[in-house]
Amino acid sequence: MAKIITFGEIMLRLAPPDGQRFLQSPELEATFGGGEANVAVSLANFGEDVAFLTALPEDDIGQAAVNSLRYFGVDTTKILRQGERVGIYYAEKGQSQRPSKVIYDRKYSSISMVKQEDFHWDEIFEGTEWFHFTGITPALTPEMHAVCLDACMAARERGITISCDLNYRKKLWTTEEAFETMTKLASYVDVCIANEEDAEKVLGISAKDTDVDSGKLSYEGYKAVASEISERYGCKQVAVTLRTSLSANDNRWAAMLYSDGGYYFSKTYDIHIWDRVGGGDSFGGGLIYAIRRGMDSQSAIEFAAAASCLKHSIQGDFNRVSVEEVNSLMKDGGSGRVQR
Repeated sequence: MAKIITFGEIMLRLAPPDGQRFLQSPELEATFGGGEANVAVSLANFGEDVAFLTALPEDDIGQAAVNSLRYFGVDTTKILRQGERVGIYYAEKGQSQRPSKVIYDRKYSSISMVKQEDFHWDEIFEGTEWFHFTGITPALTPEMHAVCLDACMAARERGITISCDLNYRKKLWTTEEAFETMTKLASYVDVCIANEEDAEKVLGISAKDTDVDSGKLSYEGYKAVASEISERYGCKQVAVTLRTSLSANDNRWAAMLYSDGGYYFSKTYDIHIWDRVGGGDSFGGGLIYAIRRGMDSQSAIEFAAAASCLKHSIQGDFNRVSVEEVNSLMKDGGSGRVQR
């Protein structure tokens, strides 16, 4: 039985090659990805026993999505095979001052058509120790609000650790809708993950002296954000990723973990981005792995930040790195020299 379950939607990703714009090239590269699926792949690569829960149609595209997860060793036996379509998203990678762009085509996808009664949590959670979802999943439909609440209640009853990446997506719901739903779910969360904007957009908690658009981040402000999330919702640990965007290609990347009343900051990486999508998910996967392996708070946030740093160099949603590669970056600083 899988010890970790992640729950959400896996989608077909269609992207023009080599950073070209939509329809600039007659070709679109087809891969798969999605927030919680990306976390599952990271954890499987790190050697964790992880399953992904979703719904997919019983057709060739649905099976291809399943196979993409199986390739990395993710348990797919909990996936519901029902519905009629796999959600799609189109990804255009930004360059220089041109930002990346995502277009969703996920309406009526299999996961968005599920009902509460489709999920039997006693069976799903048998042998499970950790449950992870993101704010994307309840944003899909009103029914999914209820399904996520059922999942959190069932996990809490069984003593399962619950983690949630707030992951606000303005193309899926408004800040008012997100606040109404996520504030209910947050009270069940043990490990909360947010980025520079999520806490404000989803929970209404903003960092002082911070302007994300201009790249000004106040570390002191995010200390206050993390502690307030913990106090208000009872989260045992709160992690915040700290991204300073210099351009679409170049960012500064760091993270903070609030745990047991202490604040722990990772080192800051200057990253040249190959593919930004999935960067936050790789951070979540790294953090879950580090906590489960009993790392101290400083080591845990360093591992998560380093794992995510490496993901920015990899094409596609999935983070294809090992524990050894993450540890090497933490130890050697990431000069990029050839390893012989």
